[in-house]
Amino acid sequence: MGTIPFTMRLDEDLKTSLEAEAIREDRSAAYLATRAIKAMLEAKAAKRRIIEDAMAEADKGEFISDEKMNAWFQSLGTDPELPEPEPDVLIKPA
Repeated sequence: MGTIPFTMRLDEDLKTSLEAEAIREDRSAAYLATRAIKAMLEAKAAKRRIIEDAMAEADKGEFISDEKMNAWFQSLGTDPELPEPEPDVLIKPA
């Protein structure tokens, strides 16, 4: 995949920090900026997928009560730990 030019404005301190890091890594500032943008976009896409998956799961209408979740959480690290709780609150989807 080829590359195309992209121009942006940075405040002076950010540009200075980016250039200093580029020197430390023996890379170009453009390379580091590209990596940072790519990492940010990947993180946002992953977060979006997690939210979409959670919404789809919630749409099923099966939830775990606070009581069961808190009891399980409090048992972590104890002997014996409680098994992961199963849904005990069922709400019919609209």
